[in-house]
Amino acid sequence: MVEAILLRIAKSAILSKFDERYNLDEVSLLKEYPYLAKKGAAFVTLKYDDNLRGCIGSIVPHRKLIDDVIHNAISAAFSDPRFKALSVDELSHLNLEVSVLSEPEILEYDDYEDLLRKVQPKIDGLILKHHGYQGTFLPQVWEQLPSAKDFLEHLSFKAGANPSIYKEHPEIYRYGVEHIEEKFDKVEAL
Repeated sequence: MVEAILLRIAKSAILSKFDERYNLDEVSLLKEYPYLAKKGAAFVTLKYDDNLRGCIGSIVPHRKLIDDVIHNAISAAFSDPRFKALSVDELSHLNLEVSVLSEPEILEYDDYEDLLRKVQPKIDGLILKHHGYQGTFLPQVWEQLPSAKDFLEHLSFKAGANPSIYKEHPEIYRYGVEHIEEKFDKVEAL
C-alpha cells in the first residue's frame, strides 16, 4: 500500500529547492521505513487547480524508491520541459500525487482490434515502444480518455507517432499503479 510518507518526501524535496531547512534526512527515513530502500519506480504529478503542472517518473525500478520519489518530485516541479520552473506563489494551488508502478509486463496481442479488447480501462498503465518511439500513460489518464481507442490514439501521439503505428505491431507493456494524492498545503513536510 502506498503511504502518505511518499507525499511528505515529495513535498519536502520540492520545498528544499526554496529553503534548505527542508533537506531530507534519508538515513532516518530508511530506518523508519525500510521498504523505501528497495528499488522502485514512481511518478510524481503536480496539478495546478486540477490542470497538469508537471509530471516526471520512472517506468522501471532502477534506484531506491526514496531516491526515485525525490528525484522525480524535483524534476516534475523544476525540469518538466512542458512547463516553466515552479514558483513559490504556485504552491497553495497545487495538488501532489505520487504513483508507484508495478513491474511492466509485455501485453501479447494479435492485431489492433485484439489490443483494444485486451487493454483494461481504468486499470492499465501502458507503454508503447517501437523503433525510436516511446511513450507511457499512467492509469489515471483513463479519467480524461475513457475509451481504449482514444487512450491508444493519444498514447501514439505522446510517443511522437500517430495511430497508424499500431499497424506495425509495436511492443505494448502494461503496468498497474498504487497512488496517493493530496492538496500540497495539506501534506505535512518532513
